[in-house]
Amino acid sequence: METILTGIRVNGELTLGNLLGALLPMARLSEQYKGTHKVNVFVPDLHTIIADVEGDLRANTLKSLRYYAAAGLDLKNDNIIIYRQSYIPAHSELCWILDTVATMGEMNRMTQFKEKSDGRDSANVGIFNYPVLMAADILLYGAKYVPVGEDQFQHLELTRNLGERFNNKYGEVFTLPATTAEQAAFMKGLAPEGKKADGIRIRDLQNPEKKMSKSSAAENSKIMLSDEPKIAAKKIMSAATDSVGKVQFDMFNQPGVSNLLQILALVTGDNLESVAARYAGETNYGDFKRKVAEAVEVFLVDFQAKVAEVSDADILAAFERGEKQANNVASAKLLEAQEAIGLR
Repeated sequence: METILTGIRVNGELTLGNLLGALLPMARLSEQYKGTHKVNVFVPDLHTIIADVEGDLRANTLKSLRYYAAAGLDLKNDNIIIYRQSYIPAHSELCWILDTVATMGEMNRMTQFKEKSDGRDSANVGIFNYPVLMAADILLYGAKYVPVGEDQFQHLELTRNLGERFNNKYGEVFTLPATTAEQAAFMKGLAPEGKKADGIRIRDLQNPEKKMSKSSAAENSKIMLSDEPKIAAKKIMSAATDSVGKVQFDMFNQPGVSNLLQILALVTGDNLESVAARYAGETNYGDFKRKVAEAVEVFLVDFQAKVAEVSDADILAAFERGEKQANNVASAKLLEAQEAIGLR
């Protein structure tokens, strides 16, 4: 079976944007491919600690998996391998080996490093080096498809370059992930009808030019997954719109209204085109926002009930099963690389 690999950081509480733009699509992906592919869903806790962690990392990990499960991730399917990155030592060991074939020049060209270190007097080395760890995450399992945003495509190209360079020097050890063009085509096939294939970005409710972020100081700009549903509805009612005076999907000219249309489509399960057509031309923004607010409230009530049904025991059992499988696969590939070099 081909392998699909995906993960999400766990450095704090998640927003409705994280759920609609990442968790639900990942759960949908795992359900769609669980009978034909190995689906690796991992908690990249080693990546998480390159930045300050809000709260307790272990508690955040369990909470994130609880959210995944409530979003539809099947914790008991054998073809869905769920594991914590730090529980698979091969990730760190292969990262070091790949460091010896990576060059300073290509690492210095990583856009994400430039953005994450901008304005800092001394960025930590993990921020500089995490693309190599990401390459290890992928190459250990021969993952063909790694659904990520376009901002991570550069790291996928680095993964292909490091794997190919290693293979050329030591022999054919690693299976390379698909090219970025193939990754984009794969993700386009995952996009449900009426959704854009390049990812869903839920916008800041007060400043729709930006994406919804948990780090925003403005409480009304974001809906947290732990928010009381009625509070979330009030935040929708206070969302910024525009002076155009009619509802239509136009993310460039009317990002606030378009964001609300996108949220409404996602929380109701309708496709975006149908929802946009249903409200096209409506001139009363208050009535429109009320419909969105009611839908978000109903959605959160249902989602939070599902979250409450997932126990720590369910999550730990999934980790135990998945980490055994992941360790077997990753350790075998690491040994193959070590033998090729002469370390074993």
